[in-house]
Amino acid sequence: MFQKNFIWGTATSAYQIEGATQEDGKGKHIWDVFTKEEGRIYEGHTGEIACDHYHRFRDDVKIMKELGLNGYRFSIDWSRVLPMGTGKVNERGILFYSELVDELLKSGIEPYITLYHWELPYELYKMGGFMNKDIVEWFGEYAGLISERFSDRVTHFFTLNEPQCFIGLGYLNGEHAPGLKAPIQDTFLMAHNALKAHGRAVQMLRQKAKQQIWVGYAPTGAMSYPKTKKPEDIEAARQHLFSMQEISNWTWNVAWWSDPVLLGHYPEEGLKLYERYLPKITDEDMKLISQPIDMYGQNIYNGKCIYMGKNGKPEEVKRYEGFPTTAAGWPVTPECLYWGPRFLQERYHMPIYITENGVSCRDVISLDKKVHDFDRINFLQRYLKEMERAISDGVDIRGYFQWSLLDNFEWNQGYSQRFGLIYVDYESQNRIWKDSAYWYQNLIKKRCCD
Repeated sequence: MFQKNFIWGTATSAYQIEGATQEDGKGKHIWDVFTKEEGRIYEGHTGEIACDHYHRFRDDVKIMKELGLNGYRFSIDWSRVLPMGTGKVNERGILFYSELVDELLKSGIEPYITLYHWELPYELYKMGGFMNKDIVEWFGEYAGLISERFSDRVTHFFTLNEPQCFIGLGYLNGEHAPGLKAPIQDTFLMAHNALKAHGRAVQMLRQKAKQQIWVGYAPTGAMSYPKTKKPEDIEAARQHLFSMQEISNWTWNVAWWSDPVLLGHYPEEGLKLYERYLPKITDEDMKLISQPIDMYGQNIYNGKCIYMGKNGKPEEVKRYEGFPTTAAGWPVTPECLYWGPRFLQERYHMPIYITENGVSCRDVISLDKKVHDFDRINFLQRYLKEMERAISDGVDIRGYFQWSLLDNFEWNQGYSQRFGLIYVDYESQNRIWKDSAYWYQNLIKKRCCD
């Protein structure tokens, strides 16, 4: 049921793979600083070298071409192209991404650029970062630069990646950079400013575009799927997906972040539940946040099984003992890749891209010098079967970006988690195709030729 032009891709982010953190004029960002703080990252790991993609990108693109990818989603490090976050452009940083784009196009791979995958320039952080209303124009300036320099060749752009994470994990519980546990009301202000920054970026991407472009947004969140096919359980799962979380974990939801962008207003449930913490929200703000976009990205990894309780409210099914989990401890719930996109399209009526989906496994090089990751193949088979079922039932899914092309720096988990189709030996920087890479290669060949 996949269309001929369906995008089969992989995704990465700048800090997780590039390395070269102090080369060619790059400025510092919050992760450069955060990883140096003792006790923040697993075993003191940093992204200073990571996968050395900055120096090896041509070889990595050759791998993508051999895999058969027709799309690659990557992020630009804001501080690599604007070391101070604003003002003077670092042309050597621009050149790196320009050469990457050219290499991708030469290989028949469509570039999908993400503007913000958590690398907030440290100079802007020192000026208040997302607490400062000027972040809206700072991000707009950056977006305009990227459009001006790349839209002659790149036609697809995502603004923010997973605001649930960079606000929730960065400022609410402090696990991620910059590692703060800010007052609740501050996190709501930062969230509102982030969404306004998204809207300004949409405007500037279009204003500076040199040809027609498609602009999107890539949030995340746990999906909800029904216990049975009974209408009441389906409705319970739908309600649960768009419900609000308790205040201590408030950022981890879908509707607060996507309703404003796609429907032009915050969800009523959230406005009531979080009223005491909210900043002033104006009609002008909402007009900016809801600038029209062309595609909706959703990062989907797992979900919760929901049924309609006797009290007429959604309830979660307790997972049984021994429920399957990934190496990261995340539940394996392939149903989420059917019901999640279905519910999202019913609510938002937008073309959908699965901008991230994948699994961390305990991958090792075997005695035969190969990496046999059956668990990843099994995971992807089960999840993609559900995605195909969604498409068959009319859900407009345009592309799938597997996370990730390479094993990489997994934020506060350092290099303890391996999500890649390609195994990276961090001592030698050798790349080894895992069995799942060959499996994905064959899948793309089959699906593109059906």
